Amino acid sequence: MEYKIGKNYNGFVLVREENIKEVNSIARIFEHEKTGARLLHMENDDTNKVFSIGFKTPPEDSTGVMHILEHSVLCGSRKFPTKEPFVELVKGSLNTFLNAMTFSDKTIYPIASQNEKDFFNLMDVYLDAVFYPNIYKTKEILMQEGWHYDLEKKEDELTYKGVVYNEMKGAFSSPEGILMRKIQETLFPDNTYSNESGGDPKYIPDLTYEQFIDTHKKYYHPSNSYIFLYGDVNLEKCLKFINEEYLANFDKKEIDAEIKPQEKYNSIKDVEYTYSISEEDDEKEKTFLALNYVTGKSTDEEVYMDLNLLEYILLEAEGAPLKKALLDAEIGKDVFGSFDGGILQPVFSIIAKNSEADKKEEFKKVVYDTLNDIVKNGIDKKLIEGCINAFEFRLREADTGGYPKGLVYYMNAMDSWLYGGDPLMHIKYEHAIENVKKSLNTNHFEELIKKYMLDNTHASLLTLKPEKGLAQREEDELKEKLENYKNSLSEEELNKIVEETNNLILRQSTPDSPELLETIPLLSLDDIGKEVEDLPINKEKHNDIEILHCNTFTSNIAYLNFMFYGKCIKEEDIPYFSLLGNLLAKVDTKTYDYKELSNEILINTGDMYFRNNVYGNDKDENKYYPFLEVRTKVMDDKIYKSMEIMADIVNNSLFEDNKRIREVIRELISRIEMMLMQAGHQVAVGRVASYFSPAASYMEKISGYDYYKFLKDIENDFDNKIENLKSKLYELQNTIFNKNNLMVFITGEDKELNLLKENMNKVVDVLSTEPLNNNDYTFSEEQKNEGLMTPANVDYVCKGYNFKKLGYDYNGSLLVLKTILGYDYLWNRVRVKGGAYGCMSTIARTGNMAFVSYRDPNLTETLKAFNEAPDFIKSFDVSDREMTKYIIGTISNLDMPLTPASKGEKALGMYMRGITKEDRQRERDEVLATNVETIKEYNKLIEDVMNKDFICVVGDEKKIKADKDVFKNLINVFN
Repeated sequence: MEYKIGKNYNGFVLVREENIKEVNSIARIFEHEKTGARLLHMENDDTNKVFSIGFKTPPEDSTGVMHILEHSVLCGSRKFPTKEPFVELVKGSLNTFLNAMTFSDKTIYPIASQNEKDFFNLMDVYLDAVFYPNIYKTKEILMQEGWHYDLEKKEDELTYKGVVYNEMKGAFSSPEGILMRKIQETLFPDNTYSNESGGDPKYIPDLTYEQFIDTHKKYYHPSNSYIFLYGDVNLEKCLKFINEEYLANFDKKEIDAEIKPQEKYNSIKDVEYTYSISEEDDEKEKTFLALNYVTGKSTDEEVYMDLNLLEYILLEAEGAPLKKALLDAEIGKDVFGSFDGGILQPVFSIIAKNSEADKKEEFKKVVYDTLNDIVKNGIDKKLIEGCINAFEFRLREADTGGYPKGLVYYMNAMDSWLYGGDPLMHIKYEHAIENVKKSLNTNHFEELIKKYMLDNTHASLLTLKPEKGLAQREEDELKEKLENYKNSLSEEELNKIVEETNNLILRQSTPDSPELLETIPLLSLDDIGKEVEDLPINKEKHNDIEILHCNTFTSNIAYLNFMFYGKCIKEEDIPYFSLLGNLLAKVDTKTYDYKELSNEILINTGDMYFRNNVYGNDKDENKYYPFLEVRTKVMDDKIYKSMEIMADIVNNSLFEDNKRIREVIRELISRIEMMLMQAGHQVAVGRVASYFSPAASYMEKISGYDYYKFLKDIENDFDNKIENLKSKLYELQNTIFNKNNLMVFITGEDKELNLLKENMNKVVDVLSTEPLNNNDYTFSEEQKNEGLMTPANVDYVCKGYNFKKLGYDYNGSLLVLKTILGYDYLWNRVRVKGGAYGCMSTIARTGNMAFVSYRDPNLTETLKAFNEAPDFIKSFDVSDREMTKYIIGTISNLDMPLTPASKGEKALGMYMRGITKEDRQRERDEVLATNVETIKEYNKLIEDVMNKDFICVVGDEKKIKADKDVFKNLINVFN
């Protein structure tokens, strides 16, 4: 259909139309005539359709009202009055994305689906949620999702509970989380960015119901909305639906959502804050230092693209000059940068981690001396060329890391659209790339450094120091505050809190009626494809090397994986083997120093990295296959060059630079520490599995807490251990890079395969041909049941075991069980009633099964909930309609759209794990055939898994110690 500027289409007037060749789309910008709502449509042939509605939501305080509203509007609405429409949709739609997100100044509600009927269902539920939520008539929604006084009986201790309250307690446990919050606070004291949109736990309980409702009334209006449609959608049908069902019911309204720019500072603001560590932890080298600059406006194309690139050039690339200078000066053990372009006034940060407070002035001096030197002498043009190439490669590849492409484009659009700029500015990257390429012949980046850093006084120098026992003192103060408040209450006021608490519990415990559940739109099983997608891998031998080929269109990119089998490594050397992988491409070779090597990789490939990986055998849990993988993605005309670089690294890497080896080790330690604080649920799941799974035990040695301890042991006695370490690295390098040990995997078309075969001998010819022996590694099951104690004031609770060891077989219906457990039982028990931010179950073909909570205020209560799951399943009884919902939700996870790269990854994973197309088809058939009786029969399986009592908890030191009887081992993680 041809659209004309100025014409009204179902209530929307077309303002602009433009072809965006970078993303192969026609973009149309509409304005809703009656309300002023803005709408951006991107037409293309992407079957993964995206809809989103967003609102400008600048917070006026740190009560987290915007974040709590994001949760709360999805808890029932006019047309869909169930308690949890969001969860019902997750259970029973074919969505490929379904979530909501709160940013510093905006809130968005995106959905995606490849099924048109499903797409309209999801759009309907989300639009009804944002415009007609049940929050106006159900105060308990705020209590559950935000905060409330919790008091079931008058004699109980008064506490705070709430999902967002606990989520943000977890967020504020991480020093990195505190640092990023304080950066904004120090730079923007007079505008909205001084407030925490997610909510500061200290201030969340200040939020009143009246303020909560008034905030929704003010901001959740079409006149303040930014609507997005993407993919092969029926635009006419979408516009008609959005207008007639929703926007036509509103009139235009003036909404004051203006974000006032922060006035510039005359001098750098020097500030200091603290974060909590355990009483037993050492304060040494635990300080963060950060220099932070406000850099123009996000509606400036130069600022948005070029400063993103500059951050990579100065602080992220191997040998980045500012990072190197700070590490050389031993300011910190880890140095990294941050560029936040998603707010009105973007922020550029330079951060040194694991430093000391008394190094603050030296930190500042090294930064300014280095930047002045760079401006005077220039940045290495090869470094600039490499970084530009890497950025351009990523933009053209458009691999969005599992997010729907449309969602990423929407977020890019909002980074200018929200502030009155052109919504297409940051999607049309061609002009920006061409401009930045001119910097190879100019001093463009040096001028950016001078303008936005050296001559910029709108900046802060932030010191974040450790403080022993701070969290405990704050917890004691809160306890005393609540105790005093309770004592100040009259009998009538106490009774009211008890009544409200029990009313909330009653609401949470009362299931929705079948009539209410049936208001949620549902597909039928006929809407689901019955056949699995074929993921063929072609095998062939070339010069005695096995090549696996996933033949798929990749836009002339070859995704290559040179896989060296790791069982030739002795068992005691496994963590050294992992460190070898972490060091390669980050140390000198005989041909290049590591900075030059990084430039060569960036200029000639999209990426090249080494990693240790383990593939389990899904049919035999005791079998697993460790590899050192060399992964690269490269345009097909550069395959020859990528082979030269790879050959140089595997054959010529040098482990002579003690300082460089220590830098990499320290960075690895720092990044694992971040994971321990921010993703404790992943640590807990891996740790529990390592008690009973050989493959998981191996993973612990190469990437988990065991590997962290190994690295810390080297760092703490580096001078005495370095010579032995270097000897090990050379020994392992000579062992692993062997022709007899190699298998090659490629994703691409025949053209890419042929170019690989023409050039791979550049690598093969430098490999050893010595005969190899494969080792058997020992493993013995051990119920370690560890409490891994950190300064976090929330827990990550995990319990699990392997059901195949207990005599059970894998069946596709277990995936439906996983959906039921995750989004019904655990959601209600652990999240809704328990107040944890998240909870999930994992069930794998190997037989590994686990329940885990995320940012959880509880420990023993959560374990009790896990233990009582069999009772829930034993009495499980739902209608055919509800069973269909669970099946559809399960299929949704099986049918996620794949990029060419992820299709190749999935195909390789299936091949390595021994999963055939027939296995996958059987699994799908079993999912589709699942019924209530099938599910009920799993109560014994869950009971037997829970009775094994394999537990790991990561998190709150005081809670773990209080419940020490749960554990066999208590470990202070950072001591």
